[in-house]
Amino acid sequence: MTPELIPFLAVAISIVAMMYASVGHGGASGYLAIMALFSLHPEALKPTALVLNIVVAGVGTCLYCSAGQFSWRVFWPFVITSIPASFLGGYFSLPPELYRPALGMVLLFAAWRLFVRKRQVDGDIRLPSINIAMLVGAVLGFASGLIGVGGGIFLSPLMILLGWARVREVSGIAALFILVNSISGLMGHMSSLQHVPDYAPLLAAVALVGGSIGALCGSRYLPVATILKAMSFMLVMAGGKMFLL
Repeated sequence: MTPELIPFLAVAISIVAMMYASVGHGGASGYLAIMALFSLHPEALKPTALVLNIVVAGVGTCLYCSAGQFSWRVFWPFVITSIPASFLGGYFSLPPELYRPALGMVLLFAAWRLFVRKRQVDGDIRLPSINIAMLVGAVLGFASGLIGVGGGIFLSPLMILLGWARVREVSGIAALFILVNSISGLMGHMSSLQHVPDYAPLLAAVALVGGSIGALCGSRYLPVATILKAMSFMLVMAGGKMFLL
């Protein structure tokens, strides 16, 4: 990529970070799409997306927790198995033609289910059993390390559709889930950091700004119905990207 395009990439990264952080996501799927469009080297995509994910999910975790939008009781069974699974997934690579169509269909289906969901406000919460939560955490953790995302893009719609937590709590839980799994996934593939571009600190800085704005709005000001529609939109973007790139 030519140096002249870096400012445009930075603006795009900032916008993606703001949009994803508004629903508690780190934005890795969006960063992967944007960086691919700007023709970054393929080996730089996964580690750079994880680094940006860590930055945005970190600030999102702080803002959602400070707003009281977090439940440790719901969170810990998922993360206790997702961390080692994400570390393991970071060791593996799959040919894009194998996982992209399947992943795209899953994301688009989740987007559709959220969008047509009749109950647009929080209802009765049905906490999952610890065993179920640990199993889900392991599966999503491995997937996040394998694909190079934080796993929240899978966890959030699942928790909302099954009524495992309130919508704003889901965003807070997803933010910390993404943070720990992104760190674990990156640690499982540390050698990939050598492929991160020299201008990555600039991308991290603009992602921090955008993520802070998005997380602040999502944790305190956006209506629940708006959050659900925004999450549907993010899933459509992520799912559609799997078929276009």
